[in-house]
Amino acid sequence: MFFSLENKIAVVTGGQQGVGFAVCKRFSEAGATVIMAGRNSDGKGEEAAKAINATFIKTDVSVEGQVQSLLKDTYDRYGRIDILVNNAAVILPESDIQDLDTEKAKKLFDTNFFGYFNGIKYAVEYMPNGSSIINISSNAGVQAFPGYSAYNASKGAINSLTKTVALELADRNIRVNAICPGSIDTPMLYLPGCENELKMAHYCWPLGRPCKPEEVAALAHFLACDDCQFITGEDIQIDGGYSAGIGRLGLKRWIGEAE
Repeated sequence: MFFSLENKIAVVTGGQQGVGFAVCKRFSEAGATVIMAGRNSDGKGEEAAKAINATFIKTDVSVEGQVQSLLKDTYDRYGRIDILVNNAAVILPESDIQDLDTEKAKKLFDTNFFGYFNGIKYAVEYMPNGSSIINISSNAGVQAFPGYSAYNASKGAINSLTKTVALELADRNIRVNAICPGSIDTPMLYLPGCENELKMAHYCWPLGRPCKPEEVAALAHFLACDDCQFITGEDIQIDGGYSAGIGRLGLKRWIGEAE
């Protein structure tokens, strides 16, 4: 069967909601055994996992030891890890760099960069040749957006890490790729301080809307499966055409000719 994930063991961080949940659901439906990692400790993580036939392991990826335990626990249960999706991320409200709290920026990097760094570092020894690592990054790591210096920098660092590790693991045919979405229709998009990002999705994305989590999951599915053996070291933008330019719909909305 094309794009089957039968008999694959997949670990997805930040899997309780948004993109992470969409990836977990898609992978489970494609036949994978899914480990959903998340910080939630009030039972909602377990409920989310049960709903899609996944297994929940409480994990704060900003803590190196918890990432290490997540991956060791998965290996002890299943004997290997075939797919790792680094997805857990945080964002700070819009702020120019001179007003940004340095300690908050460091904490953001603990999740957005070191969570991915440690995920790869500790997963590789448990991954057979031919496995797949997928980093959920952002087009903010390719094109800068004012007011988000720490977030932009963390995503740019992920893209650089992706390329470096892809080269390091190429002799084992372990593929390492980054997905770089534009604005995604998740709760993070509606946090206070993200109002300008919503405006950008309306006016700047040529397709005129945010990306759906399921659309990111579809690309992750393709990159995870054995049918996709010759793509590695890529940061793939999925941004409704924004990287190509501003579309006609956005221009019409800007001048009031479209809803």
